[in-house]
Amino acid sequence: MELKDKVIIITGGCQGLGRAMGEYLAARGTHLALVDLNQDKLDEAVAACRALGAQARAYTCNVANEEQVQQTIDRIAEDFGAINGLINNAGILRDGLTIKVKDGELSKMSLAQWQAVIDVNLTGVFLCTREVAAKMIELKNEGAIVNISSISRAGNMGQANYSAAKAGVAADTVVWARELARYGIRVAAVAPGFIETEMTASVKPELLERVASTIPLQRMGKPSEIAHSVAFILENDYFTGRVLEVDGGLRM
Repeated sequence: MELKDKVIIITGGCQGLGRAMGEYLAARGTHLALVDLNQDKLDEAVAACRALGAQARAYTCNVANEEQVQQTIDRIAEDFGAINGLINNAGILRDGLTIKVKDGELSKMSLAQWQAVIDVNLTGVFLCTREVAAKMIELKNEGAIVNISSISRAGNMGQANYSAAKAGVAADTVVWARELARYGIRVAAVAPGFIETEMTASVKPELLERVASTIPLQRMGKPSEIAHSVAFILENDYFTGRVLEVDGGLRM
């Protein structure tokens, strides 16, 4: 798919990987619908994309809310007149051990911790994919949907909720690729490893150094490298139903 003048939706588009993807695509002439909850940061991201010459608009939406997702996708289609792709990037963390015993005291991951992550990271991907695919079919727009999974989909200590959600995203990527191919819609995923974002910037430097030492390339990834991977999937018309691992060789 030629990126220039195509309409791409990015959830979680106001910061981190989402903003990096937006700016990367904006520089290639893509029209962007950035979806998130923080209006101020959305406005900043939209301004950055427009400064690169792209058409960009901001949409506040909770991806775990079915009604909001439906209304937002309808608005985007009305505003741009087409939808050619979606990047399911929105996600949250609520890390913690399922069971933890410290100084004789037992604690558990709460249902709220579990459900919040499942709602945004898995149900949100389902809702956005369903509504965007339906609108693309209605408008007879072919294109691609890219899901952001994670290296943690293979299981990571302290992330029972996150790992389950990202494994579900990887599995549904294959399901949707098979279901939507007949409509000219490809579905694929990127599974990032440890990436330099606002989230990791808050981690102690010595811990980040230990993490980097376990990666064969001896460094964390850059948001632009994930953006490049997403763009590859959008552009390559024969890539579908697969998860592209971008983790510096950490998961062998």
